[in-house]
Amino acid sequence: MAVADVALTEERARAVLSAALPPYRAGTAEARLLALGENAVFAVDSLSLVVRISRDLEVWDRAARELRIADWLAREGLPAVRPDRRFGPEQPLPFANHLVTYWQRLPDPVRPAGPRDLAELLRMVHALPDPPADPAPLTLPRRDLLGGVERWLRLAGDAIDPADAAYLRARRDDFATAVEELAPRLTPGPIHGDALPRNVHIGPDGPVLVDLETFSHDLREHDLVVMALSRDRYGLGAAEYDAFVAEYGWDVREWPGCAVLRGARETASCAWVSQHAPGNPAARTEFARRIASLREGDTAVRWHTF
Repeated sequence: MAVADVALTEERARAVLSAALPPYRAGTAEARLLALGENAVFAVDSLSLVVRISRDLEVWDRAARELRIADWLAREGLPAVRPDRRFGPEQPLPFANHLVTYWQRLPDPVRPAGPRDLAELLRMVHALPDPPADPAPLTLPRRDLLGGVERWLRLAGDAIDPADAAYLRARRDDFATAVEELAPRLTPGPIHGDALPRNVHIGPDGPVLVDLETFSHDLREHDLVVMALSRDRYGLGAAEYDAFVAEYGWDVREWPGCAVLRGARETASCAWVSQHAPGNPAARTEFARRIASLREGDTAVRWHTF
């Protein structure tokens, strides 16, 4: 189901949240906004609930699959977020051109997650077999790392130079071809798809994996290149990266295909920032930094999280 792109502001997201929890509208004003990006994510502490609200209805299949992935991981015993069925046994639910899913709220973190915690979970994810056909078939998609580039550039509109948009489209096409030609070192299988410490929650029982919407079946190297790029671009310290490698047991930088996956992810990350450029000077500044470093082939320019 396709609809026009809708601006997902905090005000709009809170209106959807109120509609999604009708018996508890009085309490939704106290809901804490945890994230506002591709989704708006709220914690409703009084209900031990997390509510995720999508930007539009185009992600229906992905949202439904994420719920089924969470159920599968629960059956496998992998520590990950779990759906909350109290407010909608059949999810996702549409509200005003947005999709809503409900999740169990995790206990308060006992400490921040680090690269070693992520590596511990990735070893478990990478040991998973393919999902079984019973009780219901679950087919994991390929990791469509570059699939959002066109949409993000469309959302950027006139806020970025058309020449920069054309450059990113051409770069996307080149890397998409190169990725298909890679020979993996590891056996392909289930991956998280956005393997960063921010997607790990450290509760009283240890690390828990969150944000399952990019869960895929693809090269395991996808999950490892993310941290290599964090070391090179986002200021992750060498000691922290080494701890990640030691816990996982292999450094993806030893693999000849690392530069290709890194380049593909950099392309996607640059385009992702562009969608925030309209009306956001900080996003325009960060986009300018990223696109310039790509054009100049400077792999050491520091990028800032956004």
